[in-house]
Amino acid sequence: MKVLGIILAAVFSGSLWAAPNGDILVKLASNAKTNAVTLQSRLPMGTVVEDLGVAGWVRVKVPAGQFTAFHNNSIMSLPGVLKVTPNHTISLMANWKVTDPAMRTKLMAKIKAGGLPGLGDEPAPDNPAIPGSGSGGSGSDPMYNKQWGMNQMMVKESWVNTKGNPEMVVAVIDTGVDYTHEDLVDNMWRNPGETGLDAQGRDRASNGIDDDGNGYIDDVVGWDFSSNDNKPYDLTASLMDMLMGGGNPGHGTHCAGNVAARSDNGKGIAGVAPNVRIMALRFISEKGQGTTADAIKAIKYAVDNGAKVMSNSWGSEGDDPRDPDTGALKDTIQMAQDRGVLFIAAAGNGHQGKGYDNDSDPKPAVPASYNHDIIVSVAALDESGKLGSFSNWGARSVDLGAPGVKVFSTVTQKEKYSDTVIDIPGMITATWDGTSMATPHVAGAAALYWSLHPEKNWREVKNAVLSSVKRNPVMNGKSTSGGQLDVGALMKF
Repeated sequence: MKVLGIILAAVFSGSLWAAPNGDILVKLASNAKTNAVTLQSRLPMGTVVEDLGVAGWVRVKVPAGQFTAFHNNSIMSLPGVLKVTPNHTISLMANWKVTDPAMRTKLMAKIKAGGLPGLGDEPAPDNPAIPGSGSGGSGSDPMYNKQWGMNQMMVKESWVNTKGNPEMVVAVIDTGVDYTHEDLVDNMWRNPGETGLDAQGRDRASNGIDDDGNGYIDDVVGWDFSSNDNKPYDLTASLMDMLMGGGNPGHGTHCAGNVAARSDNGKGIAGVAPNVRIMALRFISEKGQGTTADAIKAIKYAVDNGAKVMSNSWGSEGDDPRDPDTGALKDTIQMAQDRGVLFIAAAGNGHQGKGYDNDSDPKPAVPASYNHDIIVSVAALDESGKLGSFSNWGARSVDLGAPGVKVFSTVTQKEKYSDTVIDIPGMITATWDGTSMATPHVAGAAALYWSLHPEKNWREVKNAVLSSVKRNPVMNGKSTSGGQLDVGALMKF
């Protein structure tokens, strides 16, 4: 991650399109460094140009008040500029905001009356320090029987040959991960270049030095691209903020548990691949939103730092009409494909909770609907094998279904495990439903299979996942495979 400069210059004029907060992405020709200097010389005072490290893309951030909009044709006319796009907002696939006016009024009345103790006033906790490995433990996973998806897919039975290779890394690109969680701490990725002692005998994990030279200081378990620090902790919104304005209830931690919660440690649950490692990459804040630039940096970090699989439970409904091909994100996924890192993506949770066809809808969920071969797009199924009412589908753009309704997994709250996001008796109950929940099951399955077959490439791993599905009439004509994830069959493929 490189900041190319702070510059002084003049303001463009002309017919305008708005760039929220003066935040755009610009693609430069092959001699990007030289072209960035030229770009800097033409932009307003205080502008920062940041090299995203992918296919010549840079982020241009103009301070508030310098000007309120950009003339893309003027920027496009500059030497070396190939493309200009907004830095789009990217969100979680699910939103727990209450939109019904009557229910909002009822909730507010309850809050004002003190009927919901502690609701909405608690501040977000500070990011905790990165701990060492946990205390381990032994014994069965006492809550495994609550994981209906794991049981249906015969996951435990599939561990006869492997529970996953600790060298296999899955990047959970999301809202962060509670890396202190008792069922996750032992399976967090530990950056080998930032652990142990340095030449001066100091702990590399906290010496304030970029020991491995990757551009990130003390990045032990990953990086927080939203706050730009080395503690990618899963900060949650308060319940009131979440209900009234939307926000994160611990989304990344729930996803991480589906991938690789530790097994046979006498605690909680188990993930599909309970011995692989979780790389925590946070680019979505507690408000439930991030940016294209931060998503790009998270993906690039995962690829550059050894992840083999990426779990992506985020996206948007269609590309911005001002940028119909969203070149920056597409170029980044192409970079992942060129480097052989599988990109597992949530197929989307429909319009206002009602699923739709990604093949024909004018706003298909992206990035799941992009046509890169490296993408595996995942729909959500319930315990009976039916498509979740919210889940998108697509005969060409969605690959398979996986457990995604009332999924029991790790959470950040004090109870540590749950299948329920919100439960206010007599008013509102919401369970952990979504293509977000289905996606990490597939990410874990790919990592488990790849652990057993390290000689295979990403195409062979993807083919194995899709060829071993359990046929399901519901997914016929709604997915490329016509079926749902079957871990037991996959591990025999």
